[in-house]
Amino acid sequence: MSKGKLLVAVLVVLVLGAGGYSVWQRLAEPELPAGIVSANGRIEAERIDVSSKIAGRVADVLVREGDWVEAGALVARLDTTEIEAQLHQAEAQVNQAEQQKLQSQALLNQRKSELAYAEQEFRRAEQLSERGHTTVQQVDNQRMVLATARASVTAAEAGIGLANATIASATASVERLRSVINDAELVAPRSGRVQYVLANAGEVVGAGGKVVTLTDLTDVYMTVFLRAADAGRLAIGAEARLVLDPVPQYVVPARVTFVASTAQFTPKTVETSDERAKLMFRVRLGLPQDLLKTYQEQAKAGVAGMGYVRVDPSATWPDWLKVKLPQ
Repeated sequence: MSKGKLLVAVLVVLVLGAGGYSVWQRLAEPELPAGIVSANGRIEAERIDVSSKIAGRVADVLVREGDWVEAGALVARLDTTEIEAQLHQAEAQVNQAEQQKLQSQALLNQRKSELAYAEQEFRRAEQLSERGHTTVQQVDNQRMVLATARASVTAAEAGIGLANATIASATASVERLRSVINDAELVAPRSGRVQYVLANAGEVVGAGGKVVTLTDLTDVYMTVFLRAADAGRLAIGAEARLVLDPVPQYVVPARVTFVASTAQFTPKTVETSDERAKLMFRVRLGLPQDLLKTYQEQAKAGVAGMGYVRVDPSATWPDWLKVKLPQ
């Protein structure tokens, strides 16, 4: 037999073998009862980016990939040396403005005393003028001194207002800089597992730059695509079951938490070409919170598997889809 004929024969055997295995696999899979449909999918979890609100140099990253962090935990810190220097300067300006206010208050008290004396001298000059013991010019001079004293009091009062405004401005600068320093400490907004560390100590990040990415394991789900005929019968909260490829001996309970309002072509990540050729509805099968809390260490995104959805509430789950979890 020639090499060409031998190669053709081998290819035919491989194709027939693969086809036979596929047929055997389909026949071996238990038949689903009416009212329950299946689709393949992958476990997904919401990702949370912990980003810097300000630009700066990363001083320290306190977590590693794979670490579990609680909500509010410090995950990274930016260098605040320059900002702290600005804060000290702003605090000094507050102290300076407060001293200027004390000086303005003392000046105001002095101007009020001068005004009281000018008023007394003016009244005395008027009384002497009425008796003919002083000239009109002297009365006018005292009137001018009184007007000047009143203007001095007004100016001193304005100085108090200016000092108050300066204190308020300097205090606002202090509060702003303290807020910036607080923003330099990056904390986890929610509990989760560190998926990626995107910046290391010494690197410079811009405002909005991502430093750490967390996986929120309180919101884990499988996304599947169902035909319109099946999706149309679904209700939010409908029961579902998940069987994951790495652990096919377990059956995980889930519920429908989302059904898309419009149909779409399924993405290329869907395994079968038959499913990709149709318009389907995206459905999210969410895992219960208490289950995620119990199996927190085992929960992982990206795991492939099958999702089974009960589109008819009266349908009964077969024995092989009864919930079975690790002990």
